[in-house]
Amino acid sequence: MSDTSRLETIKSQTLSIIADVTTSPKPEYTIDGQTVRWADYLQTLQATVDWCDEKLAGAEPFEFESRGYS
Repeated sequence: MSDTSRLETIKSQTLSIIADVTTSPKPEYTIDGQTVRWADYLQTLQATVDWCDEKLAGAEPFEFESRGYS
């Protein structure tokens, strides 16, 4: 499995989790002094998608425009 396909898999899985969380949102709660905030979780998931987009964009071919002078 190439790096690009791994990144695409990570992005796809993360987008699926985002869809699940936003379809059936849950309230914030605290367990044993630890608070679970779904908005923070969504921000973390979105950051993962953004990171994947950045890495995938860097893996694409690119070209530089230049001019030669003589």
